[in-house]
Amino acid sequence: MEPSGPGSATNRRNFLSLLGLGAAATAGSGLLAGCGGEVASTSDAQDLDKLAGLLPHQKDLPPGIPRPSIVGTRPVPDGYTEFPGTLVDAITDKPGSSGQRINAMTPAWGPAPPGLGQSQYLAAVNAELGIEVNFSVQDGNLYAEKLGAMLGARDVPDLLCVPGWEVAKLPRFADATAALFEDLTDHLKGAGIDPYPMLATFPAGAWRNSFWNERLMAVPCPKDGPFPWALLYRKDLLDTAGLSHPKTIDELFEIGKQVTDPARGVWAFNDIFAMVQMFHKVPGADEGWRLKPDGTPEFKYETAEFRQSVEFMAKVYQAGLVHPDLVASKGADAKQLVAGGKILFFQDGPGAWQPMQAEQQRITPGFNIQPVPIFSATGGDPLVWGDDNPISYTFVKKGLGRERVEELLRVINWCSAPFGTQEFVLREYGVEGKHHNRTATGPVKTDLGFKEIVNQYFFISGRSPVVQPYPQTPNYVRDALTYSNEMVKYLEKNPWAGLKLEMPARYKASLVPTDDKITDLLRGRRPISDLDAIITEWRNGGGDEARDFRAKALADAGR
Repeated sequence: MEPSGPGSATNRRNFLSLLGLGAAATAGSGLLAGCGGEVASTSDAQDLDKLAGLLPHQKDLPPGIPRPSIVGTRPVPDGYTEFPGTLVDAITDKPGSSGQRINAMTPAWGPAPPGLGQSQYLAAVNAELGIEVNFSVQDGNLYAEKLGAMLGARDVPDLLCVPGWEVAKLPRFADATAALFEDLTDHLKGAGIDPYPMLATFPAGAWRNSFWNERLMAVPCPKDGPFPWALLYRKDLLDTAGLSHPKTIDELFEIGKQVTDPARGVWAFNDIFAMVQMFHKVPGADEGWRLKPDGTPEFKYETAEFRQSVEFMAKVYQAGLVHPDLVASKGADAKQLVAGGKILFFQDGPGAWQPMQAEQQRITPGFNIQPVPIFSATGGDPLVWGDDNPISYTFVKKGLGRERVEELLRVINWCSAPFGTQEFVLREYGVEGKHHNRTATGPVKTDLGFKEIVNQYFFISGRSPVVQPYPQTPNYVRDALTYSNEMVKYLEKNPWAGLKLEMPARYKASLVPTDDKITDLLRGRRPISDLDAIITEWRNGGGDEARDFRAKALADAGR
């Protein structure tokens, strides 16, 4: 869900090196060279429109699911302001039958939850599944390292969650899918999806993006919304200071200066570079590409808008408006700094909004975070980054046999039950009276619920996405849909929509080093005048090759 390049999550910085992708990779060797047989080309383009015949048949939600309260403008999902009084029992049979434990790896951000034998939540869900799922829950900030080591060792669990932003960084990932994971095409194409009716409710766009090597290789986890980033702010603290949210780029800087007070340990921002790029209308489609008026592909580094955003963000750092712990260490926890009132504006995924509000308002009365509405720093309509690519993919280990694969798909199907079902409530909220208490407006998590539930089963599934109600934050759904339905008006067009591109290995390997160079420039460790040299190095290190590849992909597709 995160774009690559400067401004993206920095916990992925060493991902490529951990896979051993050094000189051999840049020379064209594959991630899985040595697995046997010839490896595929270093880049590849799939025309997803031509694979329509391999898509699963799409089905309606289970009977009894209520109509939404607020309709989202696609790809924004619909929203519910009330929890249904009656829940649908969507799956009557237990999906597990072999008695053979399922091993799975998923990410989590925050404290690790208790494992098997220590978690009432795992025990309850596994009882409904009829089989034990044993989770290896890894720190989301370090997930790339663990994932890289696992793929490099060619030793994967039965079910593996791979976030979409990691896929975008991996050279030769198509080779990895062919070597390590089960081909699900014949299990799920067309009417093959019928035994898994919850999976059949997924948006077709999520399935389209789950093809590698023209085969359906994973179960997608559809996004809750198309936007990778939001600029959230402590509205309660700005209100107290008599300030409003910024409406221009100059106001963003001036308000940042007003609220920054090192003597009180307060600064304005975390690293907000992705949002600064969006405000300046830097291209974000397909990781940062657009077409020039003459039809030539152009990467964001090469644009005047990117240079403007670099200059502005460097000014923010130079003025000391970013919390020093975040400047000094990429491991600092921006959410904790926001919760403590130590920073007032923070860039994060929109999904950070509701959980933080729900948790922190219990600690700080009046706590209120809201998103800054989109604006243009350069005049005209704003530009908003976004896509409908899945947030993550669930891969099934290769070679387990048909019966085991079908059992795993039944488990994934159960975990994918949508809002309004009993299965959804157990997956999201655990056991009533232990992990949540039922109120007139829906389930409210207990302390045990917050401790034991960290989306374990969510990350081995998907679900038909909606913006669901939360009793702790009764205004959230309306606020979120109002914000999202306004943002989507300015969603950037993607010239490569419908094409899935396995980018050249040299280009992928160049992204993290270039990110690091630009980060040094933003933070004052290199002069701004080095930007031209950095971009030249990027072009010579794979950027020009990527441009030619993208131009050819469009030409081959007749565009």
